[in-house]
Amino acid sequence: MEWRASHILVKDRALAGELLKKIKQGASFEAMAREHSTCPSKSRGGDLGWFGPGKMVKAFEEAVSRLGNGSLSEVVSTQFGHHLIKKTGQR
Repeated sequence: MEWRASHILVKDRALAGELLKKIKQGASFEAMAREHSTCPSKSRGGDLGWFGPGKMVKAFEEAVSRLGNGSLSEVVSTQFGHHLIKKTGQR
């Protein structure tokens, strides 16, 4: 099993919550990633490409595995910060 996902990574949980609200109200996930994410993937709109089990930290991987294609996660916290995850594929 492999997944494809995009994410927005920020240090502040409150900011992650604000971004989630804006995206749910219609803001572009990719635009929010380019503007706010601290991850190098921000230049690709947050796209992380394809990855399999064990490639991401546990909380991130568990969140992606539970999402349906095209779905957006709630705020997921890891040692790297706070993520908003959008699952874009599964194979």
